[in-house]
Amino acid sequence: QVQLVESGGGLVQAGGSLRLSCAASGRILSINDMGWYRQAPGKQRELVATITSGGNTNSADSVKGRFTISRDNAKNTVYLQMNSLKPEDTAVYYCNAVVLDYAYRRTVGWGQGTQVTVSS
Repeated sequence: QVQLVESGGGLVQAGGSLRLSCAASGRILSINDMGWYRQAPGKQRELVATITSGGNTNSADSVKGRFTISRDNAKNTVYLQMNSLKPEDTAVYYCNAVVLDYAYRRTVGWGQGTQVTVSS
């Protein structure tokens, strides 16, 4: 079983910055892709950014140039540095990881979500 715990959300003014962290724990043999998704009220969950175990990244057009995803493989942790935040970035942010456990089973884990609110 895999647990993902997020931290770093909060309230910030437009133009400000926040850094989200997500640490994975449990019976983890290796972690493949990790990522961040978000869900605003009344909207579907959407991809924000992903990163492979080798460090290749992908991000939504709406956050390119403002958000940066990174990871520390030794700590099983993924980060999302969010700069130049806009009110439309307000959402619950969820981290995600594709994990291979000690039984060689592939598991997709999700965090509990952390609220990010950007005031205008």
